[in-house]
Amino acid sequence: MQEQEKVSVLDKAKKYSSIKYTLAIIGYFYILVLLLLFQGLRLSQILTNSLCKFISVNYLIIPAYLLIVYVLYYFLVFPLNFYGSFILEHKFCLSNQKIQDWFKDQIKAEIISYIIAIILIGAFYYILKHYIHTWWLVVSLFWIFFSLIFAKVMPIVIIPLFFKYKPLSDTALRVRIINLAGRMRIKILDVFEIDFSKKTTKANAAFVGVGKTKRVILADTLKSKYSDDEIEVILAHEFAHYKLKHLLKLILLNSTAIIITLFIVFKTSDYTLDLFGLSALSDIAALPLVLIYFLILGIIMQPFENYLSRRLERNADIEALKITGLKEAFISMMEKLASQNLADRNPSPFIKFFFFDHPPVDERIALSKLL
Repeated sequence: MQEQEKVSVLDKAKKYSSIKYTLAIIGYFYILVLLLLFQGLRLSQILTNSLCKFISVNYLIIPAYLLIVYVLYYFLVFPLNFYGSFILEHKFCLSNQKIQDWFKDQIKAEIISYIIAIILIGAFYYILKHYIHTWWLVVSLFWIFFSLIFAKVMPIVIIPLFFKYKPLSDTALRVRIINLAGRMRIKILDVFEIDFSKKTTKANAAFVGVGKTKRVILADTLKSKYSDDEIEVILAHEFAHYKLKHLLKLILLNSTAIIITLFIVFKTSDYTLDLFGLSALSDIAALPLVLIYFLILGIIMQPFENYLSRRLERNADIEALKITGLKEAFISMMEKLASQNLADRNPSPFIKFFFFDHPPVDERIALSKLL
């Protein structure tokens, strides 16, 4: 009976994952087509010219442009978004969220995204006008700095907008996690529990924040179904990222990707502007062109970034097992997570190459057995 249940879960996970991959691929091409049409049909220029006629204050044009584009984009991608994040999750019994709560989260996420876009894109155009030859580097540095600030405030500003969390009530587990952090020479503010179960049946744990905002967050779906040994080895993995300076390496990797992308825009935009009949990159009407660069280069660089990320995740697994010695707990934890989250345990080489930033579950279990 257990073997039959395991096969059923594996089949369910394969089907769920296959749909997710298909939606992701469709999403990439759909967004690219939307951007090409918006730029190629001169809709961006028409919108910009219309706004310039009605808005006399220059610094309000970018927020107005982004607001209109955000609303249009949201409705154009709504069918894919709604199916992928609501219908599909309910179909596979991975979501507990009511539709009205889903819409509330959508609105909050879009508002946050819009505010961030105003800051990043506003800075992009300001710098573009004031640093003619080095704008690509200055913009990159600003965006990188902003990402660090965002990582610092996320636990205290962003997460509470979507989840309620409180100090972990299980004193013994809390002390065990704090002692683990101490053994790995990591300072944390505290250990918190968030109400994941109000939205999803999936399990997760995270080590978030920067500096004085560093904290451990445990999903209640994890705490209720996993042993203390299993939770300890999960967090040892998260702490290992910090101890091995993986976060710094990922920041450098992402920063390099931003710099490379903006440098390519700097070097080639004169040619691509001509293709779309645009006069200058500093014109807000050219924003879709910049986004096309980021989308295409992001797709090209994603497999390479995933490969490096998988290497770091593998090293974090090794370090976690070395620190805790909890091999059996690690294996049972991976089995539970794979089943609970419907993970694709053994994807095809192409899917692994393009989509996986973590080693597949079967590879992680096999590695643990060799240690």
